[in-house]
Amino acid sequence: MKTSSTPDHVHTDGFLAHLMRDQLKLSIACALFFVTALVALPLLNYFQPEYMAQRVAGFTLSWLILGVLFFPFVWIISYIFIKRSIALEEAEAAAAKDSLKK
Repeated sequence: MKTSSTPDHVHTDGFLAHLMRDQLKLSIACALFFVTALVALPLLNYFQPEYMAQRVAGFTLSWLILGVLFFPFVWIISYIFIKRSIALEEAEAAAAKDSLKK
């Protein structure tokens, strides 16, 4: 029998605030990683032009990174974000369910 003090679901204010805080940290980490890579390419071209002008698979290294490798890099960041975000939600839901059982 359910009492009136038992919530109908696990999405309490504390649950949502903690989940949002953890997802914000994850979002900031992914964004910083993306921005670092985005800024690194022009900096490498400016400070190491000889290195970035090397030919790899018919492309200069700069164009290989920008034209071929950049999109898979973004997909990997997105994949990691989604997997970790789902894991955070599942962990928070499990913790909330455990706290309801006690």
